[in-house]
Amino acid sequence: MKLQLAAVRIAVAPVDMRLGADGLSLLVQQALGCTPCDGTAYVFSNRRRNRVKLVCWDGNGVWLCQRRLHRGHFIWPQAGDAVCELSDEQWQWLVAGVDWQRLSATAPAHWHL
Repeated sequence: MKLQLAAVRIAVAPVDMRLGADGLSLLVQQALGCTPCDGTAYVFSNRRRNRVKLVCWDGNGVWLCQRRLHRGHFIWPQAGDAVCELSDEQWQWLVAGVDWQRLSATAPAHWHL
């Protein structure tokens, strides 16, 4: 079975990774002001940014997934907004541990060969 996501949203502030599906769903409602059962995947990280958890309601139940990097850290949005929405491509780069923010970076105007 393939999980179809309406969107992927990153919670910018770090969370306690001991939280489960219910605790993270409560954060989606209270801290982010979103509805956890809207088909959106909500992604949370710890302070060190080496672990992420994804929570998503699919209509039948809830998915709770975790990923941990053994080296390095996930590239995370800067503080300022409570939540950041990612494209499918950005999501794939993020979970691979690559700087997904560089995908849309433009080359410096002063750069020459």
